[in-house]
This record gives sequence, structure tokens and C-alpha cells, in this order.
Amino acid sequence: MLNESAPTQLSEESLANYQWYAVQVASGCEKKVKYNLEQRLRTLDVVDRIVQIEIPQTPTVKLRKDGSRQNSEEKVFPGYVLVRMDMDDETWQVVKNTPNVINFVGAEQKRRYGRGRGHVKPLPLGHAEVERIFKQAEEQEPVFKIDMATGDKIKVLSGPFKDFEGEVIEVSPERSKLKALLSIFGRDTPVELEFNQVQKES
Repeated sequence: MLNESAPTQLSEESLANYQWYAVQVASGCEKKVKYNLEQRLRTLDVVDRIVQIEIPQTPTVKLRKDGSRQNSEEKVFPGYVLVRMDMDDETWQVVKNTPNVINFVGAEQKRRYGRGRGHVKPLPLGHAEVERIFKQAEEQEPVFKIDMATGDKIKVLSGPFKDFEGEVIEVSPERSKLKALLSIFGRDTPVELEFNQVQKES
């Protein structure tokens, strides 16, 4: 996983000298920054010092209104790209001057004179933190996403309440579940359902 997009393939031993940095980028530009930075590494001849660029992602399954599923990936940290590099003035400039890069994540140092914000000193991520980020991205079960809100009318597609119709009263995306009021024996009864058990009625 960690070596997938390395512009140069190095052994784990030699990679040990490089550190991971989090780079803040313009919203929605993560892939563009990764692509542009990979091009710049070659053009500016720093492929031996900036060795990996990653956008940690977890699998998601989006349930469409018609009940069909669309597999996609969701960024673990939207607005950030992780870069494994040997930090020096030149590599700092290469990353910092890539279009849509805002700044490295680090400690802001006050300016000695004048007004305005100081310089941000990039701080490397700890080894344990990096391991946790990539492990989380690899092991995460697919998250179900659904275009539903309280008040939406739904039809149950499977389970004991198949073909029942009702109204959504609560949506819990983190659990991939929702609660709906279904008319059972002539009474509105709250029932908890999985996202993949229901279809939104238009």
C-alpha cells in the first residue's frame, strides 16, 4: 500500500530516512496536486528526495435513489495530501510552489519584524500516526452513503418489512442505518433499517 504511488522504488531501509509531512491543499484539488507534484518531481529532478505522495482513502458505497449501488472512495482527510520526503530548502520549495498547495502542516513561527503571519515550519508526522492513517484506510469496511433526510418517503426493499412504505424520522450515516415510521397493523411504528434495505420514493 505505502509504495503504490512512489515515483521511485526504494527499499524500506533507504525509505527510513524520509519523513511524512501533511500538506494542506485547496478543497477538492487533492488528486490534481498529487498529479502536478509527481510531474514537478521529474522536471525539477528531486525524485530521489520526494519519494511518495499519497491521498489516504476509504471505500464507500453510494446508494442511488433507484436502489443501485455505486462504489467509490472517500478521502480520509479532505483537503490534505501526505508527502514522504527528505526536507530541505529545495524540496520545500518544490512542494510549496505546486499549484493549489496552501501550506505544510506545522508550527507557525512569528516574524521577527513587520506585520502579517509568520513562516510555518513543517513538522513531520510521527511514525505511529502514519501507520494508523494507512491502516485505517486499508481496513475500513465500506461506508454506505445515502441521499436521504428526515421527512423523505421510502419503500422497504428487503427484510421482514419488504414492500412496506414509510417516512424517514432519523438518519445515522455513521451506522449506515435509518429509522422510519412504517404503518404496521394500522399504526405508525418506528423501525430501524439498513441503508441498503430501502429505496427513496420520488
